[in-house]
Amino acid sequence: MSLREQLCEYGRRAVELGLVIGTSGNLSVREGDLVTVTPSGAALDRLTPEMCPVVDLTTGRRVAGETRPSSETPMHLAIYQTTDARAIVHTHSVFGTVVATTMTELPPVHYNALMLGGVVKVAEYATYGTPELAANVRAALEGKRAALMANHGGVTIGATLEEAFEATRLLEWLCEVYVRGLSVGKPTILTEEQLAAVVERALNPPPL
Repeated sequence: MSLREQLCEYGRRAVELGLVIGTSGNLSVREGDLVTVTPSGAALDRLTPEMCPVVDLTTGRRVAGETRPSSETPMHLAIYQTTDARAIVHTHSVFGTVVATTMTELPPVHYNALMLGGVVKVAEYATYGTPELAANVRAALEGKRAALMANHGGVTIGATLEEAFEATRLLEWLCEVYVRGLSVGKPTILTEEQLAAVVERALNPPPL
């Protein structure tokens, strides 16, 4: 499956799972110094491969395709330039956005948060598509696989588009667990010691 076909496939999945509505959200994949990204103003479940433009990683200049790249392309490029990411998924999911509008970080309420780097930070608000937003998200992602964006949504990274998308699903699940937990009582947050014990057990499983 080509990179453009992958963007179409995961775009459809994002819509089917309710991670985006309308024309919100964007995805990209890096190959060398080129980044294939979803186009601006297009619903992710209606994409066709030829609709996805390719831009230069350094300059952001479009080198293939006829459509305008996503307005969040500067954020994608900033992330690629400062991380080992090869794919990025940005969504406006419900529970992720709820947390992003009310919290400064998502605490580890489940040990699976370790798969995203532990505590998920909320990047400071800035207007979409701006260098300021790109810088804020880049800072929140330092050492992490996911970040939330204040009053906006969330972003995840991965070595592949599948990996980045699964990180998005996990981020939304963790946000939902936290938000629903608040309706019952005060969620218990895992301590550094408890999280370290999980890492230790994963690295040194007991013999069979």
